[in-house]
Amino acid sequence: MTDTHTAVPEAKRVLIETNGIDIITEQERTAKPSDLFWPWFAANVSVFGMSYAAFVYGFGIGFWQGVLVTVVGVTLSFLLCGIIAIAGKRGSVPTMVLSRSAFGVNGQKVPGIFSWLISMGWETFLAIMATLATATVFNELGWSSGTTTKVIACAVIAALIVLGSVAGYHTIIRMQSVLTWVTGLATLGYIAITFRDIDLSAATALPAGSNQAVIGALVMVMTGFGLGWINIAADWSRYQKRDAPGGQIVFWNTLGGALAPVLLVCYGLALAGSNPDLIDGIANDPIGTLATILPTWFLIPFWIAAVLALVSGAILGIYSSGLTLLSLGIDIPRPMAALIDGTILTIGTIYVVFFAESFLAPFQSFLITLGVPIAAWAGILIADIMLRRKDYDELALFDRRGRYGNWNWTSVGLMVVASIVGWGLVVNNFAADAAWNNWQGYLLEPLGLGTYVEDGAYWDGNWAYANLGVLLALVIGFVGYALLQAATVRRQEATPVAPAVREDVDGTVV
Repeated sequence: MTDTHTAVPEAKRVLIETNGIDIITEQERTAKPSDLFWPWFAANVSVFGMSYAAFVYGFGIGFWQGVLVTVVGVTLSFLLCGIIAIAGKRGSVPTMVLSRSAFGVNGQKVPGIFSWLISMGWETFLAIMATLATATVFNELGWSSGTTTKVIACAVIAALIVLGSVAGYHTIIRMQSVLTWVTGLATLGYIAITFRDIDLSAATALPAGSNQAVIGALVMVMTGFGLGWINIAADWSRYQKRDAPGGQIVFWNTLGGALAPVLLVCYGLALAGSNPDLIDGIANDPIGTLATILPTWFLIPFWIAAVLALVSGAILGIYSSGLTLLSLGIDIPRPMAALIDGTILTIGTIYVVFFAESFLAPFQSFLITLGVPIAAWAGILIADIMLRRKDYDELALFDRRGRYGNWNWTSVGLMVVASIVGWGLVVNNFAADAAWNNWQGYLLEPLGLGTYVEDGAYWDGNWAYANLGVLLALVIGFVGYALLQAATVRRQEATPVAPAVREDVDGTVV
């Protein structure tokens, strides 16, 4: 492991980040809150975001309800990310290491495993979408969209993701600031070209849906945007200066993450609401469907913007999944951890693109299932951050005998209870394609909230698809920790700082 107090030479710091889950030294903490805007904005300014409009309409709600759901859901979900980002400044280490303050040094492995799985899953999904987008656009152009195109696309996309994530924080921050302009300008071009296709009167004429449908769409938007990033939110703020105002960190994190999705999904609502064919097509081929209304000359810029935005998001995820892997006790350099995760992503992408005929739906079903325990974990960590008045005892985050302990069984128990309740109140949106995941929703019938129709493999009932379990898991985690652990947090902060001894999770002093 790298010595905690050794500064990284400037040359190395610029080319390849050598820090892993190490405590970021004071001389390395040079970032300012506004720097957080770039990685979050670049990862979310994607034409792919417009496709969420079709998913919002899929809940049977109207245009203005969709706008409300988008503004509230996207903003609130990234606000939660911003709160967790405060912990990065206070503790100088990645998100899942900071999680040890609430779960214990080894207890953190429980949410850590879920975090690693969901990060790897979502980033593999982004790589798959980028590869398939290439084939789709090439087909629109009349070029080859067969195996050779997919092989080349898969290789180039995987290489970009792996190289970016291996390079690390400093390279990613610089790269994202460039990608922001490239993808942003191309997205504005898409809007300018397709604006003629909007018929606002047709969009606003769509019938309004029930309150339950609105809540369901809200949960979907929150899960698809901010809550999908929440387990890595502090990874990008740990280089912030110690005196950076917490309010500014929350603001720039929220603005960077929410600005583009709010505008793009709202535009997508107007576009898809004007053309019912877009709503139907996006569900199966989001990027390809959006490309069908473009003139041929703009397909290449559209393709570049779509792929770069997806790659940008995947780089952020693989970088953080590598840090999560290290937090689980894997003692390897950070670039190697990113390389391992990038290799797994590449293998997963190859399998889905070339061999699996019905994998995306079961894959997404699995990822949605993981969203429940991650929401529970997020509620616990947000409560922990809000209860604390002092910076973290950074060395104790690596010492199982320190103030945060080895296992916090209260937090682990809360996460288990919140997950059990949460899974009981969510349903498998891909029941026909992922029948093995139909065990969820077991509390809906006892509570009179829905009925499962075996023959049609769907749920009947106004509340069934509201997916209340995600929100409830977050609330149980937050309220439970705030009530049960407030005294523990006060006691921890009253404990004198321990001597400068750091040990790995396996007990080895370093």
